[in-house]
Amino acid sequence: MAAANAPIAMQEVLTLPSIGINPQFITFTHVTMESDKYICVRETTPQNSVVIVDMNMPMQPLRRPITADSALMNPNSRILALKAQIPGTTQDHLQVFNIEAKIKIKSHQMPEPVVFWKWITPKTLGLITQTSVYHWSIEGESEPVKVFDRAANLMNNQIINYRCDSSEKWLVLIGIAPGSPEKPQLVKGNMQLFSVDQQRSQALEAHAASFTTFKVFGNENPSILISFASKTINAGQITSKLHVIELGAQPGKSGFIKKQADLFFPPDFADDFPVAMQISQKYSLIYVITKLGLLFVYDLETASAVYRNRISPDPIFLTSEAPSVGGFYAVNRRGQVLRATVNESTIIPFISGQSVPVQPGQTPPLLQYFGTLLTRGKLNAFESLELSRLVVNQNKKNLLENWLAEDKLECSEELGDLVKTVDNDLALKIYIKARVTPKVVAAFAERREFDKILIYSKQVGYTPDYLFLLQTILRTDPQGAVNFALMMSQMEGGCPVDFNTITDLFLQRNLIREATAFLLDVLKPNLPEHAFLQTKVLEINLVTYPNVADAILANGMFSHYDRPRIAQLCEKAGLYIRALQHYSELPDIKRVIVNTHAIEPQALVEFFGTLSKEWALECMKDLLLVNLRGNLQIIVQTAKEYSEQLGVDGCIKLFEQFKSYEGLYFFLGSYLSSSEDPDIHFKYIEAAAKTGQLKEVERVTRESNFYDPEKTKNFLMEAKLPDARPLINVCDRFGFVPDLTHYLYTNNMLRYIEGYVQKVNPGNAPLVVGQLLDDECPEDFIKGLILSVRSLLPVEPLVAECEKRNRLRLLTQFLEHLVSEGSQDVHVHNALGKIIIDSNNNPEHFLTTNPYYDSRVVGKYCEKRDPTLAVVAYRRGQCDDELINVTNKNSLFKLQARYVVERMDADMWEKVLQPENEYRRQLIDQVVSTALPESKSPEQVSAAVKAFMTADLPHELIELLEKIVLQNSAFSGNFNLQNLLILTAIKADPPRVMDYINRLDNFDGPAVGEVAVEAQLYEEAFAIFKKFNLNVQAVNVLLDNIQSIERAVEFAFRVEEDAVWSQVAKAQLREGLVSDAIESFIRADDETQFHDVIRAAEDANNVYHDLVKYLLMVRQKLKEPKVDGELIFAYAKIDRLGDIEEFILMPNVANLQTVGDRLFEDALYEAAKIIFAFISNWAKLACTLVKLKQFQGAVDAARKANSSKTWKEVCFACVDAEEFRLAQICGLNIIIQVDDLEEVSEYYQNRGCFNELISLMESGLGLERAHMGIFTELGVLYARYRPEKLMEHIKLFSTRLNIPKLIRACDEQQHWKELTYLYIQYDEFDNAATTIMNHSPDAWDHMQFKDVIVKVANVELYYKAVHFYLQEHPDLINDALHVLALRVDHTRVVDIMRKAGYLHLVKPYMVAVQSNNVAAVNEALNEIYVEEEDYERLRESVDLHDNFDQIGLAQRIEKHELLEMRRIAAYIYKKAGRWKQSIALSKKDKLYKDAMETGSQSGDRELSEELLVYFIEQGKKECFAACLFICYDLIRPDVALELAWINNMIDFAFPYLLQFIREYASKVDELVKYNIESQNEVKAKEKEEKDLVAQQNMYAQLLPLALPAPPGMGGPTMGGGYGPPPIPSMGGMGMPPMPQFGMPPMGSY
Repeated sequence: MAAANAPIAMQEVLTLPSIGINPQFITFTHVTMESDKYICVRETTPQNSVVIVDMNMPMQPLRRPITADSALMNPNSRILALKAQIPGTTQDHLQVFNIEAKIKIKSHQMPEPVVFWKWITPKTLGLITQTSVYHWSIEGESEPVKVFDRAANLMNNQIINYRCDSSEKWLVLIGIAPGSPEKPQLVKGNMQLFSVDQQRSQALEAHAASFTTFKVFGNENPSILISFASKTINAGQITSKLHVIELGAQPGKSGFIKKQADLFFPPDFADDFPVAMQISQKYSLIYVITKLGLLFVYDLETASAVYRNRISPDPIFLTSEAPSVGGFYAVNRRGQVLRATVNESTIIPFISGQSVPVQPGQTPPLLQYFGTLLTRGKLNAFESLELSRLVVNQNKKNLLENWLAEDKLECSEELGDLVKTVDNDLALKIYIKARVTPKVVAAFAERREFDKILIYSKQVGYTPDYLFLLQTILRTDPQGAVNFALMMSQMEGGCPVDFNTITDLFLQRNLIREATAFLLDVLKPNLPEHAFLQTKVLEINLVTYPNVADAILANGMFSHYDRPRIAQLCEKAGLYIRALQHYSELPDIKRVIVNTHAIEPQALVEFFGTLSKEWALECMKDLLLVNLRGNLQIIVQTAKEYSEQLGVDGCIKLFEQFKSYEGLYFFLGSYLSSSEDPDIHFKYIEAAAKTGQLKEVERVTRESNFYDPEKTKNFLMEAKLPDARPLINVCDRFGFVPDLTHYLYTNNMLRYIEGYVQKVNPGNAPLVVGQLLDDECPEDFIKGLILSVRSLLPVEPLVAECEKRNRLRLLTQFLEHLVSEGSQDVHVHNALGKIIIDSNNNPEHFLTTNPYYDSRVVGKYCEKRDPTLAVVAYRRGQCDDELINVTNKNSLFKLQARYVVERMDADMWEKVLQPENEYRRQLIDQVVSTALPESKSPEQVSAAVKAFMTADLPHELIELLEKIVLQNSAFSGNFNLQNLLILTAIKADPPRVMDYINRLDNFDGPAVGEVAVEAQLYEEAFAIFKKFNLNVQAVNVLLDNIQSIERAVEFAFRVEEDAVWSQVAKAQLREGLVSDAIESFIRADDETQFHDVIRAAEDANNVYHDLVKYLLMVRQKLKEPKVDGELIFAYAKIDRLGDIEEFILMPNVANLQTVGDRLFEDALYEAAKIIFAFISNWAKLACTLVKLKQFQGAVDAARKANSSKTWKEVCFACVDAEEFRLAQICGLNIIIQVDDLEEVSEYYQNRGCFNELISLMESGLGLERAHMGIFTELGVLYARYRPEKLMEHIKLFSTRLNIPKLIRACDEQQHWKELTYLYIQYDEFDNAATTIMNHSPDAWDHMQFKDVIVKVANVELYYKAVHFYLQEHPDLINDALHVLALRVDHTRVVDIMRKAGYLHLVKPYMVAVQSNNVAAVNEALNEIYVEEEDYERLRESVDLHDNFDQIGLAQRIEKHELLEMRRIAAYIYKKAGRWKQSIALSKKDKLYKDAMETGSQSGDRELSEELLVYFIEQGKKECFAACLFICYDLIRPDVALELAWINNMIDFAFPYLLQFIREYASKVDELVKYNIESQNEVKAKEKEEKDLVAQQNMYAQLLPLALPAPPGMGGPTMGGGYGPPPIPSMGGMGMPPMPQFGMPPMGSY
């Protein structure tokens, strides 16, 4: 059978020798292929290494120097598992590495050799030893777990495969062994099938097996199937079978019926046997591959044979599933890597083509086949065509309609062609469904439904001939054509017909209004590429309808048109403001702007806002030069509006340049309120002054805070204004009063001086007086001025000014006048006092009698004149510091001592008695000898004594007190002074104390005794207490201070007081003499200290017999719970349990609960048990029984107590005692409390009882009061100790989990897959994405990651994801970037890829996002196109996307070896306006046509004429003629004719000359025609018709070359569109019939 018609297509993907693999290593033991992603080859020579082949990049193998006995690549990720035998042992060392992250994931030493291993899942390795099968998870820290033992039939077998189903509940182990003796060359196959749930194995004979799932009709759950192939010999008969069996059938559900089929081996392959089996889930096909290269293909559902063929001439030893294509990979001994895929186009014809005999009376198999398919679902294209052919042949069209309505048929072009023979409408439906666009459009065209063509084409993305459609509509319905054109312009992907072409179609029929309407609508987006059309629509209307053009410009909808061209037309049309808005050169603007008579002033002011600072100032200068008076208002208004842009300084300089103080005044007047510039305010004042605006000058000087006062003052003085008020304002506000006074006085403006002092600011009168005195003004005027102000005058500064000038007597009359008026102003009296002191007019009388002067001021004034007068003044005002200073300075200590004693001020005493006072001794002597003896006031004496005490002068104080107390004075018997004398002696002179105690009687004995104790004068204190009969205090001194218990006992026997015995007992108790203390307490009959006695007895711990006696005595007097409780405790201590039982039965007030707790704490558990049982405290009883190891009783007591704390104590005790059954009973009652759950869990875990804890938590799930904490804690435990159950637990109870807590646990235990799932459930998409990327070997899944990454909030994760895919999954990076396209910064992505050096890798992504016109993307793609030399794509990119470094790209490719690349460089230079470079490059490559077009578009006359010279120099006569036409608008006629004449090329220039003459003749005709029309304006109707003709003719001159010429212009030679025509051949004169650029049409003369 031809390979093209085979249902299975075989393709050689790779040959291992071609990538450097030695053929000797292409064996089963050296090559592994765990999935369709990687092949791993182990080499041993010339050095040990491992070669990893990535099937996405097979020609770039990764070779690493690794020594190992076996190497396996993970099915999904770049994780490598290695196995090597440990030298000298039989153990194997297993290691797992992440080769991308370069880290070791896990390692383990197997105690026995691993004979075979395989990745059964991406996270689990299956390990097969000689006896057992283990599973080893690469997650967590778990070791390999034994799953089952190998069956007997696999002993001494070579294991060739090990697989598991998708649920990991079924496992199959396959091995081969030597054949039976009767046919030893036929290898025997054995299989062991193991059920994880049932923990049971079944041994079968099979060579290959595979698991899959299949959904049986009527069962919503898929069934698990196993298929296995065997080849056995029995009694010489060889049997080959394929079996398909369901595993774990679901009760009550439809099951899969067991199937089997024969495997037919040709005679040449009698010894061949299956070595591998793969099942395609995509196509439900079973592939059986044999060792010698046979392939058997069977249908999974029916086990029917589909195909058989030999796919390899060499033995096949390795296969792997290819799920993405529904096939498999196979590796043979020659090193070929073959891929088998289903040929979808041939498999159905192949099956249907197989002849099947039809039995009589049965339906043909083909119809049975179609009938079955129709009942189950939809037919594919081939089936639909075959069935429809049968139906059409039978003329049953209605069946087709029904099947199409039910969507049972797959529509195709062939099906539509078939149906069209019977029904056009039905065929159209089929074409539409099949998306056969050309035939759909053809059908609509036949029906003349053009609108549907547009809608349908837009829907399916098809492009019909829209130009033909538009021309057809335009002939009959111009407005409809406009609507149709607008519909086309709104199509997705852009208008299929160029806008310019559409416009030309309208203009060919003089439909100017329609063309304008169309262009205004389509140009609304205002795109740069529409610049030509924007210019066009404006030109049309400026020539024909200027008002319309003005409205368009006013609307501001265009911004990319040819502004210089439009500016010229606006100027010609009298639209001067529009011309100004469009001109970009200063001379043009200056030429137009002087037409202020025709420009609205406000519009002109607004226009100035669009100019730069320099241009605006230039224009303003021109306006002032032209008409200063007439344009001043506009200039001022402009300066006001745009002062910030123009700069205030610039505007000021402009006005100053023209000496326009009026303009300066009006301009600064508007700016003044918002400016804080001193210069601005000064210039405004200056301008106002020079324009005579004195009121404004006065106002600004009064209100403004920003002008320079010095500068303003000087200006006003120089200006000598007739009104001095502005100068008064400045000087008054800024302290220039002396200058003001001097100015006014010298200018004989005395009236303003009086007015200023009297009305403006009387407070500054002293400054005025001072300046007048300096100016030697007559005293009479000054006195009159002072008296005129009188009470408003501040006296103090006036006195200071006069005193400073020694003219104080000048104020005598003024001051006396104020005093006579009853003034009490201190400054008035101070000044008057100074005058009296200077005149020595009885100053003592004034100082003692005047109550108003300031003592400090006057005293200071007197110090140098008479210190005694200063003392009088200071004494009167109690100026302590000043008085002390003056008396110290002048040695007036007696006066100072008397003053200090009389003041009785503690602060003053402290100051004079401080050690730093060098005059302290002199003062103390005067106080002791003079001041105090003279004093009769106890308060003064007390203040002095207190001051001496405060100053810490004990010896001086004793000296003072002895003189007062011990000598006969008025204060000898003073109680306080006697106390003070003894206390001072205690502090300063202890030997005198005993003498004072004996000599004095009137003092406070208890208080002084306490002070003596504090001073450690214990004998003196004892004497004082005895003297005053204070026996308790006396015995306390003996006990506490002298510390003599013997003297205290003796003293107690002498006084015989209970209180004394109590104190002695307490002291004995403190010294630990418990028995003696108890005896003393009994003597004192003191029961009050039972607390201390009990505490001391507890500390002694051997006096409980004595304590019982004491407590019985106390109990007779008191009913205290403490006493009864201690009595019970004492009984327990001396083991009198019987007395305890009797006592608690008797009336008592003991707090039995407290007593029981204490007994429990002291480990007196038997006694505690009695107490707790008596009071029914089950919680404590349970704890007591736990201590007594009576656990069953403790559980019973805890059940009665029903307390969480009790349950915990009993539970923990049972755990410690390993009574786990009782512990679980307790635990179930604890864990229902959320707060106690963690404590129980930690207790179990700290003692290593993990399984018991998990069992407890699992039991707790079924509790009625089970809460979230239990589910969460169990999840945490699974994460730590049973990771294999974690995911199932999370999925089952995700709504009942505390997800944040479980997240922390999974993070700690590194369960990344589960952690990712939890983050997603908790909507923590940022953390989910981070976890996936950081732990991709475990957590990454492409589809899941794409769903997560688009939901993250942190945009930095997008770029981290880009790095992640670049490093780990570069094959999927474009898919990921397409998802993130709307969220990422494309520039940053390109930068990342550029730095990584993999720009080519993301080329599809960049192409997809290039429509955003991002510079980085454009430049990156342009680089790639340059490297790939793809000039077509590069040209397209440059045209459509202009945001890139155009000059840089042009410079890069202008020297490229490809001509088209250099042509693109010239094109870029042309777009960038670098005409010379573009022309030079075109000339260099002899692209003369491009050079001429560039010269024409440049608008540069010099360039065009240089190009003419170049063609002459090169001898290119034809190019010379072509250039004349292409650059017609730029070339001067005289230059062209001169060059042609000099170089003998008149013939080539003559057509140009004719055209030039015709053009100017036409212009003359137009002028004549215009004059005639002007003379006939009265004829309105004729004028309108002629104007219309004129407009049409004028428009005809402006038409671009894309428009056809008017009638008679040579019709067929007219070109259309934008493309330049080819340069014509130069036959004859060589003149082309129609120019392309700029040449007006040639009419007949």
